[in-house]
Amino acid sequence: MIDIHTHIITLWGGRAGGRSMEVITEKELLKAMDARGVDRFVILPAGVSPEVPCFYTGPEDILKVYRKHPDRVIPFCDVDPRSGQNSPDTDFSWILNYYKEAGCKGLGEMTANLYFDDPKCMNLFRQAGKFGFPVLFHLYDRLGGSYGLADDKGLPRMERALKECPDTIFIGHAMAFWSEISADVPDKERGGYPAGKVKAPGRLQKLLKKYPNLYGDLSAGSGLNAITRDKEYGYKFLEEFQDKLMFGTDISSNRKVVPHIEYFREVKEGKKISMKAYNKIMEKNAIRVLKLK
Repeated sequence: MIDIHTHIITLWGGRAGGRSMEVITEKELLKAMDARGVDRFVILPAGVSPEVPCFYTGPEDILKVYRKHPDRVIPFCDVDPRSGQNSPDTDFSWILNYYKEAGCKGLGEMTANLYFDDPKCMNLFRQAGKFGFPVLFHLYDRLGGSYGLADDKGLPRMERALKECPDTIFIGHAMAFWSEISADVPDKERGGYPAGKVKAPGRLQKLLKKYPNLYGDLSAGSGLNAITRDKEYGYKFLEEFQDKLMFGTDISSNRKVVPHIEYFREVKEGKKISMKAYNKIMEKNAIRVLKLK
């Protein structure tokens, strides 16, 4: 089993969003993965972009953990697209090459609160693709107010990036991404957790079918909500898009509840999807996309 989305927190400012948080350390993350039967796991940087409040974990922090546990940890790097000259022409090759040689397998979690097709983002996307880095992004429903790349209803800006950066693999995450699983998502719920039946497939399914470089990260409440709000449709979705989905938890705190393991255990034991689909989602897709051995 491979978890595509975990965090450790090395610097913590106390409270985020008005909530207290027990940050998770390297030792605690390893313990949590052992308890859940996760063999390998991606650790993503946090706070590289200034919109993320109160906590920070840099790529170098993750590489230190990777060097101690190379058989378990899959390191990602992150770069803010405004870095360097804050220009759509910034050359990121020097730092991407450094992270590539150090062992990083992807870029993300990308959290800059810029429009998805901002020229600075498109510049970074293209360069990430040249280095073979999939881009795992947090999608937000607007500019301002929080972190994450911003897109409009129907994901037109993301589609532009998928079309214009065909050599870059994109792995979608968070509420504004997963709410598009349903065609009738209300504007006011795009940034949250829509409930109820999926009466008709949404824009997300169309893009997953159309673009070979788009994948879905099933972590966090957003990913789990998408496949459990309408359980029967969720099983169909997992089966249909078995080649485009990856298991994850987004564990980042000792307090965070991550029921994903239990859900997929029930899916497997209840034979809700084929074992072929289950194995792809839980491990094989990550191995293929991240080029793991």
